[in-house]
Amino acid sequence: MVDDEPDLLWALRYALGDEGDEVDTAQSAAEALIIIEERRPDLIVMDVVMPGIDGFELCRRLRRDPRFASIPIIFLTALLDTADCIKGLDEGADDYVSKPFELAELKARIRAVLRRSEERAPDGSDPAATLELDLLRLDLKAKRLDVRGTPVPVTPAEFALIAFLAAHPGEVFTARQLLDEVWRYPPGAGTSDLVRWHIKNIRKKIELDPQNPEIVLTVRRYGYMLDPAPCDD
Repeated sequence: MVDDEPDLLWALRYALGDEGDEVDTAQSAAEALIIIEERRPDLIVMDVVMPGIDGFELCRRLRRDPRFASIPIIFLTALLDTADCIKGLDEGADDYVSKPFELAELKARIRAVLRRSEERAPDGSDPAATLELDLLRLDLKAKRLDVRGTPVPVTPAEFALIAFLAAHPGEVFTARQLLDEVWRYPPGAGTSDLVRWHIKNIRKKIELDPQNPEIVLTVRRYGYMLDPAPCDD
């Protein structure tokens, strides 16, 4: 847990530790980096606005380091602007929880992120397998996405989403279904905005024109689908 509010750190350490989790806390990114080097945690929950290095930069540094790139990250912050949420996910966060928050909701999201980080391929297949669909090729073991033959860097949460849709081409999924089936959120946890933000970031990375997507489509009033035969010139 990384936050510059010591009272909040104390409360969260107590609440999560009471359930059997071992929780380390840091009040700055610099302090967090030392702990992460020594302990390599299973999950990092961090604030965005902190003195010195902010949460966005800390997340960026961790995602660039092969030792820590796969550690799940949840932002816990008072920043509520949609642009901030999208930026946080684009930097590599798996989830984004706004302050003030319900402790039960935070716990549910933590459990969901931890569960999916331990799971096999999102379609239940052998993790050594690959998925190939027209313009896309996904290496499920290496967590590598190629689009039009070119490697495209995506975050762990984004890879899980695109892999799930690629495993079910032409099928439409609601935001709630994607929260449940891709990221394993329990009923009532997570929001449709989280799905929308991840979809927006994926389109920025894989579509020739993100405003007019040809690969990941929105089916109005229903949800999202991956086009099995996109018209790509």
